[in-house]
Amino acid sequence: MKPRTGDLPRERSRARGTFRDLTMGARFAVTGGREGWVRMTLTAVGVGLGVALLLLTTALPNVFTARHRVEEARYDYTFSSTTRPRADNTVLVAATDTQWHSKNVRGRLLEPEGSRAPLPPGLGRFPAKGEMVVSPALRELLASDGARLLRERLPYRVVGTIGESGLIGSQELAYYAGARGLDPDAGGGVRVDRLVRFGDPHPTTEKTDPVLLLMVLVVFVVLLMPVAVFIAAAVRFGGERRDRRLAALRLVGSDSGMTRRIAAGEALAGALLGLAVGTVFFLIGRQIAGSVEVLGESVFPGYLDPSPALVALVAVAVPASAVLVTLLAMRGVVVEPLGVVRTARPARRRLWWRLLLPLAGLALLYPMVGKGRDNGGFNQYLVTGGVLLLLVGVTALLPWFVERVVARLGAGPVSWQLAVRRLQLSSGTAARMVNGIAVAVAGAIALQMLFAGVQSQYTKDTGRDPGRASMEVTLPDSGNATAVGEAFRRTEGVRVSVVLSSTSAGDKRREPENLIDLTVGDCAALREVARLSSCRDGDVFKLRNPHYDAAYNASVGAVVRPGRELYLDPGYSDEPGLQVPWKLPAGLRQVPYREDSLQSAANGLLVTPSALPAKARPALRGHVFVRTDESVPDAAEHVRNTAARVDAAADVFTWTATEESTKYTSLRTGLFVGAVCVLALIGASLLVSQLEQLRERRKLLSSLVAFGTRRRTLGLSVLWQTAVPIVLGLLLSSVVGLTLGAVLLKMTATPVTVDWASVLSMTGAGAAVVLAVTLLSLPPLLRLMRPDGLRTE
Repeated sequence: MKPRTGDLPRERSRARGTFRDLTMGARFAVTGGREGWVRMTLTAVGVGLGVALLLLTTALPNVFTARHRVEEARYDYTFSSTTRPRADNTVLVAATDTQWHSKNVRGRLLEPEGSRAPLPPGLGRFPAKGEMVVSPALRELLASDGARLLRERLPYRVVGTIGESGLIGSQELAYYAGARGLDPDAGGGVRVDRLVRFGDPHPTTEKTDPVLLLMVLVVFVVLLMPVAVFIAAAVRFGGERRDRRLAALRLVGSDSGMTRRIAAGEALAGALLGLAVGTVFFLIGRQIAGSVEVLGESVFPGYLDPSPALVALVAVAVPASAVLVTLLAMRGVVVEPLGVVRTARPARRRLWWRLLLPLAGLALLYPMVGKGRDNGGFNQYLVTGGVLLLLVGVTALLPWFVERVVARLGAGPVSWQLAVRRLQLSSGTAARMVNGIAVAVAGAIALQMLFAGVQSQYTKDTGRDPGRASMEVTLPDSGNATAVGEAFRRTEGVRVSVVLSSTSAGDKRREPENLIDLTVGDCAALREVARLSSCRDGDVFKLRNPHYDAAYNASVGAVVRPGRELYLDPGYSDEPGLQVPWKLPAGLRQVPYREDSLQSAANGLLVTPSALPAKARPALRGHVFVRTDESVPDAAEHVRNTAARVDAAADVFTWTATEESTKYTSLRTGLFVGAVCVLALIGASLLVSQLEQLRERRKLLSSLVAFGTRRRTLGLSVLWQTAVPIVLGLLLSSVVGLTLGAVLLKMTATPVTVDWASVLSMTGAGAAVVLAVTLLSLPPLLRLMRPDGLRTE
C-alpha cells in the first residue's frame, strides 16, 4: 500500500530528527572535556581490540588461499611413467628435503638444460653448481652459532634469497641448490623430474571431510562469539555518568526517545573511533605476525589481507550494534529530569525466553545427530545457527543466574558485604564483565570434547616400534651396503645400524600381475626381519607374513617355485626396468616372520647379497635402520648429515608409533592460535572494563577511605565482586559447554566421553585471566582510594 502524501514529510522529518539526535550525542562525546575523552578512549580501546581480532579473522581465508596458491605455483612433481625429452626449455629437479630438529627444510636441486629453462617462483636466476638460494629464515639460521651441523649438511655457497612468491611463510626454511649430472632415467628409485614449467598441471579438488568441516565451522563460531560479546559490552562503558548527563537533558526539555537516541549517538562515536583504533591495532598486529612462528606455522603480512566484503560488514556491523545495544539497554532505565530512577528492587529477570535460545540451538542441531562422516554432510547453516544460539544462551542465562544467586548471599566480613551489596544493586554490570569469559570457556570445553573424541579417527598406527629403531634412512640406491652400514655405524650418537635393500621380481611377459618382493641383506640384517635358525651368505629364504591375506600369499606361492627363472626389477606400467634374469635356487627354506620386524610389510623372499647377480645391484633401494643414543646431543642431526653425505637425495624420518592427519593437526594449531588471541582480547578488554568501573566509583571509594575504611577491605571487596560472577559464569559455561560437546560428538557418531582434565584446564584458564586482570587493576585501585578524590571543581 502506498503511503499517503502527508506521511512522507512526516517520515522525512522523523529521519532528520533521529539523525540530529545521534549527531548531538556524538558531539557530546567529543566535547565533554577530559572526562568525556577518557570515557570515549576506554570505549574505543575496548571496541578496537575486538575489531582488530575480527579483521584478523576475516583475513584467515585469504591466508589459506595465498599459501595454497604458492604451493601450486612451485609444484614440481610430474608422477609420469614416461620421461619428457630434453629440450632448451626444460629443467631437472630433485627433492632433497631434510629436517633441522623439529623444523622441516624444503630443498631442491636444479639443473637447467637450456637457456629457456623455467625458473621456480621466487628465483631471479639459477644457482650454479655449489651455490644455493635460500629463504630469509634459512639464511638467518645458517648464520647462527648453533647451526654448525646444518651448515655441514648444506655445503653450498649462499648467493641469493628466495622471494616471497616462492615461500608459504616468512619463517619457512627452504633452499634451491645448483647441480650437474642429474639423471631422470636412473633406476633404483631416484626421483628426478624434467619440467617445462613449475606448477600443478592437474589441480584436483579433494572431497571435504564432513567432520573436519563441522570442526572448522564450530571453531570460527566459538572464537568470534566472545569478540562480539566484548564489543557489545565495550560500547556501554561509562553508563552511570552518562545516565546522569541524560537526566540533565530531560531537565531542559528532551523527551525519553530523544534521550535514548542521544545516548546511542555517544556510543556510536566511541564505536567509530574504535573502528579506527582497531584498524591501527590490526595493521600493527599484521606486521608482528609476519615475524613470528607459532607451532611451525608462519605467514607474510601481505597474506593477512581481509576480504573487502567482510571488512565492509565489520565496518557496518560494529557501529550498528553499538546503537542497537545502547537502545536496548536504555529500555531498562527511566531517565527523569531529577535523576535516573534505579529502584532498590529492580524488576526480576524472566527465565522463559532465556531458555528458548539454547533450546532453539539444540533443535537446529538435532536433525544432524548420528550422521558422522559416512551419512552425508552437515548443513553449515544449521550448525552455525545452532552453536551460535547455544552460546548466545550463555549470555542470556548468566544475568538471570547471577541475579538469583547473589540475592541469596548473606552475611560475612565487611569486604564480602560491600561486594555482595554492590552485586545485588547492579548484577547486570557484573554479568556483562564475565559474559565474554563464559562464552569463551563454554565454546572451548565443547571444542576440547570434540577434538578429543575424534582424535582417534585422525590418528593411525604406523606399525613402527620406536624401541626397535629411532630413525630410518631411505636411499634411492643402496650402492655398497657394507660401506653404507659402516658409515652410519661410525656416526656420532648411533648405537646400532641395520642395512636392508629391496627390489621386486617377476615374469613380466607371462604373469605381469604377479610380482614378489625381495629383501636383501646380510644374515644379521635378515634376522631383524625373520627368525633364522641358520644363515650364510648365498642363502635364499621364503618368508610368509601372516598379516597378508590368503589370496596374496597364494599369488606369491605361485611365483616362488624352485628352479623357476624370474626377472629382477621387471618394471611397472610403461617403465621397462632392468629385467635382470635370475633363477631361483633349489633349496628354498620357509622361515617364520618376526612380529617386531623392522620391515612390517616384508613378504616374498629374503636374499643374502651373493645370491643375487651383480647386474641387479642398481635396482636395489636401500633402507638403513638406526638406533641412536638419546644421551648424545644432536644425535639425529648427525644421522641426517651422514645420510646427506651418502646420498643427497636420501630421505630421513623419525620413527613414531602413531601419526596424525595433517589437516586435523593444522586445524588444532589454528584453534590454539585463535584461542590465545581470544584470551588476550578477553584479558585486555576485562582490564579496560575494570579500570572504567573503578573510575566511575572513584568518589565512592574516596568517601569510604575518608570515613576510615581500610584499603585492604576495599581491595578484597573488589576481588569478591570479580570472583563471585566469574565462578557463577564458569559454572554455567561448563554446563553449556558439556552439553554442546556431547551434541557435537553425537553428530559425528562418536561415543560421548568427558575429558575432565580439559574441562578443568579451560575453566582454570578463564579464572587465571580474571585473576591476572584483578591483580593488574590493584595499583590503579590504590591510587583511587585517597581522600582527595572527593575534591571537585
